[in-house]
Amino acid sequence: MSVQVAPSILAADFLHLEDDIRLVNKSGDIFHLDVMDGTLVPNISFGFSVIDQLAKKAERPMDVHLMVVHPERWFEKLQSDGVQMVSFHWEASRCRTSRFIDRLHALGIKAGVAIDPDVPVKKLFPYIGKADYFLIMSVFAGFGGQKFIYDSIDRVMTLKAEIEKRGATALIEVDGGVNAGNVQALREAGVDLIVAGSTVFRSDNPAEAIKMLRGV
Repeated sequence: MSVQVAPSILAADFLHLEDDIRLVNKSGDIFHLDVMDGTLVPNISFGFSVIDQLAKKAERPMDVHLMVVHPERWFEKLQSDGVQMVSFHWEASRCRTSRFIDRLHALGIKAGVAIDPDVPVKKLFPYIGKADYFLIMSVFAGFGGQKFIYDSIDRVMTLKAEIEKRGATALIEVDGGVNAGNVQALREAGVDLIVAGSTVFRSDNPAEAIKMLRGV
């Protein structure tokens, strides 16, 4: 089964970012943009100084993963940059999750709900039929280059089964440590969208790495 691949710009070469943007435009499916605030997660990545410029060059959809305490503060700005997909963490939204999904939909943006590996996957069940996609973190949010947590495969299968049981159409995205050794199991588990950083941008042949992840 073929899936879509979203190369993570966090792992790109920021001294030659335009080259990596061209790579994703040509060979990738989606730009994945990790925004970290140093509070929800123990790291700071990049903000609108990068997103504003990338938006001018991106020919593929942009998927922004907000790892921030107050994701709702940035929805309108992301819309103004033409971002098509935005995910935020359940750990940050909690009882406001449905409200945030509605706000994104009102802005014409596809809404995703993300969870870290230590959050029970059942926390996502109330938003099946509301969210457009779910982001299962297969490492702990905050840093690239971590090892894949294999329990994530079972979490994908559990979520996929519940989505199908309810007759919903939400996509499942996985982010963290995805490589040649685990991607087939993820595809078989029902993943629709794979985020990959190091596997793509540190490959000798990034375009072929994307093909491998996609399963074609």
